[in-house]
Amino acid sequence: MSQRRTFFEQVNAGFDRAVAMTDHDPRLLTQIRECNSVYHVTFPIKRDDGSIEAIHAWRAEHSHHKLPTKGGIRYSEHVNEDEVKALAALMTYKCAIVDVPFGGAKGGVKIDPRKYSVRELERITRRFTYELKNKHFIGPGVDVPAPDLGTGPREMAWIVDTYNSLSSGELNSLACVTGKPVALGGIRGRTEATGRGVFFGIREVCSLEEDMKALGLATGVEGKRVVVQGLGNVGYYAARFLQENGAVLVGILEYEGAIASPKGLDLDGVVAHRKETGSILGFPGATDIPTSRDGLELDCDILVPAAIEQQITDENAPRVRAKIIAEAANGPTTFSADKIFRERGVLVIPDAYLNAGGVTVSYFEWVKNLSHLRFGRMQKRYQEASNLRILSAIENQTAKSFTEDEIEKFGRGAGEEDLVNSGLEETMALAYLQIREIKLRYGNRADLRTASFINAIDKIAWCYKDMGIFP
Repeated sequence: MSQRRTFFEQVNAGFDRAVAMTDHDPRLLTQIRECNSVYHVTFPIKRDDGSIEAIHAWRAEHSHHKLPTKGGIRYSEHVNEDEVKALAALMTYKCAIVDVPFGGAKGGVKIDPRKYSVRELERITRRFTYELKNKHFIGPGVDVPAPDLGTGPREMAWIVDTYNSLSSGELNSLACVTGKPVALGGIRGRTEATGRGVFFGIREVCSLEEDMKALGLATGVEGKRVVVQGLGNVGYYAARFLQENGAVLVGILEYEGAIASPKGLDLDGVVAHRKETGSILGFPGATDIPTSRDGLELDCDILVPAAIEQQITDENAPRVRAKIIAEAANGPTTFSADKIFRERGVLVIPDAYLNAGGVTVSYFEWVKNLSHLRFGRMQKRYQEASNLRILSAIENQTAKSFTEDEIEKFGRGAGEEDLVNSGLEETMALAYLQIREIKLRYGNRADLRTASFINAIDKIAWCYKDMGIFP
């Protein structure tokens, strides 16, 4: 059994494997590798019963090569300093891979949000925001949080409201956080963004005949058997978009257990069943599997771990039967398990690329907040009028007569969500082509994870060199 590494050590092990294939100054590589700053705060909150509880929270800023830094805030009883440093590092590399101009950051509050009332969660969120503002760990040009495990648009609304109260008159204060409700400066398409990005990434990988042939698979998503771990925001939307595009959802894993059906599971039916019963187990027509970990070993073409880190280890990796591991979660595969997959020829689509859809669309939201203009507002009507003129010209010059449905479909101008999804699709497609080109350049020495690290390291190194910090 290999020695167990911490989460941050797991991330750095992947980094170290990649830098061995580069020729950058070792001093520069040390600067890129290390976490620049970590803020640990303990503050009291008053519970609804009148008792006082001390809350531990962290914010890590891994790299300041570009500002602001960017990363989510998670609420979990498992949060610790090592975890936020690891997640901040992954954000640094993730932003570089998809060419989003942020440094990496991450935050966490050590609580189980299910054990706190809404009023208590609001008090915790607002106090943490105050602490971050007081230490200059939040701001549109400084550090921009986003939702993560255990948080969502509600918490982001509390953050921006608190920030506004502490920054009276700041023009760009809405850009202090992303993932907000649309009415408070959020952007359409952000909720689905990470899961949609996972789908786009998987689709890109599966579209290449040469790569699929090496795995004994046909090209395309259609017909591929998929197992998804986690029905949170990322897992649900990844599963939904895969299923809508012809994939067969043969397994779903949650913390209470797993269910499987070779014929396929109805995703929304499972979600409704869980809402009614409190569990995915007992879903009609499916086989119950006692533990989520056992579900990782189901026979499938694509396994999508979309829950938490370090789910696939050197202990269970030999029994994982998927031909493609699509890392929708952060760090679901340990370094030792990754080595096993390389030796077995399993294709791992790395997290630093695959779940970058969230930060990509967060970038769009940040730009929207800074520009104070909704995407599509200036051009949508003009584009619709132009499209209708083209359709009319075609009708006048040919015998073709368009139906009302066709006119509505072809004449419609792009709104905010259309533009967001188009930008996300372009980002994921281009980023994968860059990673794959690096992988092919290094041959058997580099898998997709190593290639993604090399891609990120090169871009960050060039940034430092352009600043004249390193020769």
